[in-house]
Amino acid sequence: MTVALMWEARAADGRGADLLAWARARELVPPPLRRETFRAPRDRVLVVTWWEAPYDAELPELPEPPGGLVTRAVHRWRFESLGAD
Repeated sequence: MTVALMWEARAADGRGADLLAWARARELVPPPLRRETFRAPRDRVLVVTWWEAPYDAELPELPEPPGGLVTRAVHRWRFESLGAD
């Protein structure tokens, strides 16, 4: 089964580039099958990782960023892939 983990954070005012750099620099061990990073208006950063694992497997995730870098707690979601159309 393929599991996708989503991690989304909103940067503090003027800190979007810092949050993006911080998220990109975080290594996950072991590495995921795939990792993709996105940005959106209002300095939001989204990281999606794909894993070959059971849905409830313990998997490495990006941590909370250091204080002052974000405006709120990170949002996290887990999905089971149903395949590409």
